[in-house]
Formats: sequence, structure tokens, C-alpha cells
Amino acid sequence: MKSAIMDDSKKNEMIKKRHFSFRINAFFFITFLLFSVLIVRLAILQFVQAKDLKAAENTNTNRITKIAPIRGNIYDSSKSPLAYTIPVQSLFFRIEPGQQNKDEVISLAHKLAEVFEKHGKEDGKKLTPEEIVLSMDLGYDINKNKVKDPSYNWIPRRIKADLSKDEIAVLLEHRDEFKWLEVNEESIRTYEMDDNDNKTTIAPQLIGYLKSYSTEKAKDIYKDNPNSKEYLDSENVGFDGIERMYQDELRGKNGSKDYPVNAAMKIIGRATVTAPIKGNNLYLTINKDIQKTAEKAIADQLAFLHSPQARNDMYLKHGANAQAGYAVAMEVDTGRVVAMANYPDYNSNDWTGGISQATLDQIGSYIYNGSITTAYPKYTDKERPKHPSSIVFMGSTIKPLSVLIGLTEKLFTPYETYYDSGSFTFGKTTAASTIRNSDGHAYGALNASTAIEHSSNTYMSAKVGIPFYAKYGGENKNVTQKWAEYLAKFGLGVKTGSGLPGEIAGSNDFIKNAEKDSYQSAMVYASWGQNEKTTTLQLAQYAATLASRGKRMKPLFVDEIRSYEGELVKKVEPEVIEDSTKLFSKNDWNTIIHGMKSGAEGIEELPYNVARKTGTSTQAVAGGTIDNAVFIAFAPVENPKLAVAVVVPEGGFGRYGASPIAAKIFQAYDAANDGILTKLGGGKRPW
Repeated sequence: MKSAIMDDSKKNEMIKKRHFSFRINAFFFITFLLFSVLIVRLAILQFVQAKDLKAAENTNTNRITKIAPIRGNIYDSSKSPLAYTIPVQSLFFRIEPGQQNKDEVISLAHKLAEVFEKHGKEDGKKLTPEEIVLSMDLGYDINKNKVKDPSYNWIPRRIKADLSKDEIAVLLEHRDEFKWLEVNEESIRTYEMDDNDNKTTIAPQLIGYLKSYSTEKAKDIYKDNPNSKEYLDSENVGFDGIERMYQDELRGKNGSKDYPVNAAMKIIGRATVTAPIKGNNLYLTINKDIQKTAEKAIADQLAFLHSPQARNDMYLKHGANAQAGYAVAMEVDTGRVVAMANYPDYNSNDWTGGISQATLDQIGSYIYNGSITTAYPKYTDKERPKHPSSIVFMGSTIKPLSVLIGLTEKLFTPYETYYDSGSFTFGKTTAASTIRNSDGHAYGALNASTAIEHSSNTYMSAKVGIPFYAKYGGENKNVTQKWAEYLAKFGLGVKTGSGLPGEIAGSNDFIKNAEKDSYQSAMVYASWGQNEKTTTLQLAQYAATLASRGKRMKPLFVDEIRSYEGELVKKVEPEVIEDSTKLFSKNDWNTIIHGMKSGAEGIEELPYNVARKTGTSTQAVAGGTIDNAVFIAFAPVENPKLAVAVVVPEGGFGRYGASPIAAKIFQAYDAANDGILTKLGGGKRPW
């Protein structure tokens, strides 16, 4: 029995040893197998897949997203803000090609319009469903009619900027209902409102506006700008005025987000952010108070010309159809433009988030700066040909220069007498032409100074136009070329050098009229301003050049450029474009300035002497002729500091239609500069 038990014990022990040995062997075998697999795998990676893996490794890269900079601000000369950038919440629409049913999109537009109407800011835009669908840029309008193909697919469309808190709350609370929409923070341009007229901003045509760089027109505007390769389709760029002229200074430099991504373009690490460099700030020569005075003075004068009192006045009634006005005030010694006013004007903030078609239709004809280019009030296409644009004949304002040219060319002497009978006839006997003074007035004996003072058309024709024509060869181009050369020295018939985008050079109509009609008649009419069309800025530069006795200054709009943090980047210094002071004698200058005393409403009441010249330029339009009120002046006579030019198309006589506006501008400048005109003038006295 004992032996059997011991035998079983030995047997069990042997079984255990065999099992343990088996497990050990199995363990080593599995370990060997695993190492073998690992070695084989490493060998495959090393010798078989190495090339492919190396290529895969190289597909890991960085993806850079540009960040648009914050645009610099624009201030007036007193450091009051005129245009600035603020952060707002805006609503964007995402295009999902092939996934957006037209009926759903149009239904969404109607719902959004209701939200904007009910929850939008009181003074904010109330977009219509039609406007919303068009801003989605899907290629069709609210009636599902094709309009144009989408500009791009990958960039969200801004539907509305500067959302109210209530609008945001509604949109987020009902995000399932308002699909394809997202609310993002962005920087938008804001323009200072004019407290004289809370519907408009200050100097909108001069300051300009912004528009998306994604448009074809924007890309065309900046196609020659080497910096435009950095512009983003999602950002806004300057489209006119100062905003466009100083685009690169205001814009700043892009920042970036640098993401590490793999071959599937999935982010595989933390982004490296390079902050954008903010744009520079501009400090303009424009003074906000003088600018607002000029804008209000034009609006008030037009309202007065439309009043029953003016309509029943024998002189004022000629301006009853005036609908627009333009004024420029420019410092004589520096060229600094302290005011550039256009009327009608508009609210630059209408461009924020994209202007509506209805608003564009309303203001489209006078978005342009009528002080430097062609602009109209709001007329129908049928009505427009019956009215002048902002570019008119300079009329009698040319007469100081006409006399100066005549004196310089020795066509007459300062004290030589001419008898003005009220009319002057010239040309061949069989085809004679007669010109007359305003109202046919006969002024009797005139000399060079009194001819300017009384604004004699006959004197200019007989003593300047005809003799100048004869001296320079009669019927050939020499005469018109020589006249154009004289005008150019005063900024007439050429661009002023301001650099403002869109500025035109006016037109020397005497050149084409000489070839069409006769050189003699062209020079006769040119001598008293009926053959030269000018911009208001040209007239202001001309007046300043008369005041400085021949020194033509570049019109300046910016005093200095500073970084966003306030450090000085550039100080803009006065620049002389052309100095003709030695071309004309001191005595001749005295002669013409002594004659700049024509009657001018509002000017005589100023407490200093003002040299001025009124003008009434007659212009042919569809259905007849109209009279434009034109006016130039500088003050004080003894030590000129400020030159002013005013144009009121269809304003009638310059004395009544334009000079009251200039008088208010002189007053505003004097008030804004501690009475500098009064001090320099030293009081009124004979001159």
C-alpha cells in the first residue's frame, strides 16, 4: 500500500516536471517566434518599404493661414477721428455647392429679414429678403432668376455686419433653423457722422470707402500694386479717396497661423501665430469744423436759392435750379487743403458689410468726388443731359490771369485805356460775331485793373484774345499751345498733382474748338473763361497761385503718418510744383490783384481785405443754356494765407450763388486758427 502511494507521488512529480518543461519550451518558442516576426518586419521596413516611408514622412508639412491686419485710423488736423476700425460681430453665409435647395435658401432669407427687422439696432440696416439673397452670391436672385455666377465658393459671404446682441441671441438659439450661417468677429470701418446732418458722414467723397478685395474691380484697381499679392479676398480695401490713395500705409502687414499637418491635411500639432502689424494712422490737413461749415454752407445756400424769396429776386432767381455745390479751401503758403466739400454727400457707413443696391442706386451719381472729377446730383437718365456736371467753364474767374498774360506779353500797359461800349464784334464782315458783357452793361473807360473789377468781357476780347491770337500766328496751333502753357503754370488744364485717385485735368476746350470753328473765336472766348473747364480743386490751386504771385503748391491732404502706437513715420512737407514768380513782374501782379474787387455777397462783411473774382459761366445743355456760379478768393490781401474756390452748377451769378459759401469758409478758418486772417490782415483798409 505504501509502495503504491510513493509510486503515485513520483509519477505526479514527473508529470509536473514535463508540464513545466513544456511551458518553458513553449514560452521560448513563442518568444523566438515574436522576435523572428519583429526582425523580419524590421528587415521589410529597412529594405523593402524604406523609400515609401521616407516619401510619406516628407508629406508632413505646415499649412499657413494669413491673418489680415487691423486698418489704421484717419484723423483730422485737430486729431478728431474721421474713420476708424472697431471689432463687431457679423453674420456670414457658407456656400455648400449642390446641397442648398433654392426654396430653402429663399425661405432662410425671409426669416433673416424678419430677425433683422425685429431685433436689429434701431439705426442699423434693415435688409430685405431680396438684398439678402443677392449678398449670398449664389448666382440667382429671390425669384430664382440667374444673375451671375458665384464669385468664389470657399469664402463665406457677409450678410450683415455689426449685429445687435438680440440678433446674435436669436440666431444662436435657433441654429438648427438658421443653417449655413455663422457669426464671427471681424473688424469693420466706421466713419464719423456729421452732427450738422446725422444722415451723412464728414467729407465722404474725399475720405472714400472700402470694398471687398474679392471683386474684379478691386483686383483691377490694384493690379499694378506690388503689395496686392498680400491682400486677402476676405478683406476690404480702399476704393476711393484717401482710403485708396493711402491703402498700403493704412493696411499694415499680414500676420499668420502656421499649422503642422500630415498628408491627410489633419493638424498634428499646435499652431505658431505671428501677429499682424497694424496699419499706420493718418492725420489729415482737413479740419473737421471747417469741413462741416463748408458742407453746411453749400446745403444752406442751395436751400436759400430754392426759397420763394430767391425765386422772386431778379438776380437770385437764376440759381433756382441748382442742386449741387463744391468748395475747396487751400492754404496759400503750404498747399494744405483744409476743406473739400461736396454736395450732395452721403453716409460712408452704408458701405459697411456691403452696400445695398437700393442705396447704390440712390447715391451712385455723387459717390464720386465732384471737386476733382465728374459728378452729378441724382437725375434720371432722361433728365441728366439737361444739367451740367461738376466740371464747368471757369467763366470770369480767368480774367485776372488773362490780364496778367496780356501785360506779360506786352499787349497793353497797366494804365492804357479801353472804352467798353458793352459789346465787341470780331471776325470777317460776312461772318462777324458779337460778344457782350453780362446784361449788356457798358462800363465806359477801363484800364487793366478796372476791367477785372467790372468783369468786362469786351476788354478781355479786344485787349487779350484778339492781340494774343495775332501775336502767335493766327490760324495755327502755336496760339492755343501758348495759351495752354500759361494756364498750366497755374494748374489749369493739367492735374493739380494732388495724387487723389480719379482726378481729371479739366479740359482746354479752346484747342478742339479752334480746329472745329476758328482759332480767333477760340481765343476770344478763352480770354474770358468760356473755353476752359476746370475742377474746383484746380480753381483753388489757381487762386492760391495768384495769391503767392506765381508759386504753384502741391495740394496736400495728409500732414503726417504715425504708427498705430503713435510714433512718427513720416511728416509730409509742402512741395512747390512750379515757381513762376520771376516770369511776371511785381507791377503786373499788383495791377491784377488791385482789380480783384468785384462785388461778392458776404465777402465785404469780413474784417480783412479779400481779393476775389466772381464768375458766371454759361454752358449749353440739352434744351438750352444755363449759368453756373463760380468764385475764387484769397485773404488777407496784404499777407495771403487762405485761398477758396466754390462752384455751384446752375447757381446763376457767382456773386450771389457762390460767394456767400466762401465767406462762411473764411470765417470758419479764422475761428479755427485763433483769428489768423484777422491778425494778418490788420483790419480793413484801402488797397
